[in-house]
Amino acid sequence: MNEGNIGTLDRIVRIVLGVALVTLLINVDGPARLLGLLGIVPLLTGAVAWCPLYLLFNWDTKQAAH
Repeated sequence: MNEGNIGTLDRIVRIVLGVALVTLLINVDGPARLLGLLGIVPLLTGAVAWCPLYLLFNWDTKQAAH
């Protein structure tokens, strides 16, 4: 199984950013609230430590940390 392509620091940043954006769904009114849906992407990619865009561009922040 693939071990992922996202390193620890990258995961932390993605999860924090994802949570911050998702909170817009709760704390903001109007069209800006929908930006909170974008938070699902970094939240999920951080949780599973795998990013399809990184695969496309052959990037690997997990290996950079070693």
